[in-house]
Amino acid sequence: MPVTVLLVDDEPLVRAGLRAVLDAQPDIEVVGEAADGASVIPLVRQLRPDVVAMDVRMPLLDGIEATRAVLRTVDSPPKVLVVTTFENDEYVYQALRAGADGFLLKRARPSEIVHAVRLVAEGETLLFPAAVRALAAEYGNRQARAALQRAALTEREEAVLRLMARGLTNVEIAAELIIGTETVKSHVSAILAKLGARDRTQAVITAYESGFVSPA
Repeated sequence: MPVTVLLVDDEPLVRAGLRAVLDAQPDIEVVGEAADGASVIPLVRQLRPDVVAMDVRMPLLDGIEATRAVLRTVDSPPKVLVVTTFENDEYVYQALRAGADGFLLKRARPSEIVHAVRLVAEGETLLFPAAVRALAAEYGNRQARAALQRAALTEREEAVLRLMARGLTNVEIAAELIIGTETVKSHVSAILAKLGARDRTQAVITAYESGFVSPA
């Protein structure tokens, strides 16, 4: 089955460009479009996309609030891929904190766009650019530090989290630590459970905000 995608952007040219790139792939299908975040929930319920490619800045309902609304009100919500013009946009960081699963620049090459959609659909976080990692470190807070302390991660789980924060996939983490992919998946599940994180992205944000990893 192809990965189904809903495009949400107030610029028709951006939607057309993304559609052209994604529909050219045999394993990806664009099933719908919306010009504002206010239209996302009814379309998600109707179309049941695997991934929503969501512009972070829109006039009626921005990508941050639309992401929160989808995760709060839709059963088995889709993955959310934030699409933006500027990598150091604080809106991007807030969208990731709200529950978005990944990040994509509008100027990304077609191959990067396709890779991002596939990676998010598989449930593996994207590598945050340096600017977003720096924002996460800037927002360091006691709550994140306390969450990490309460988690009491094992030494191996800490190693896996550091590699997750670098943006490595399960396969890449397995190769780095010389362990099996299924073992990595088990460690990732344990990390999410201990941190109370919804997904890998939220766990990585906690890692940066707590100071467990640095943006350097």
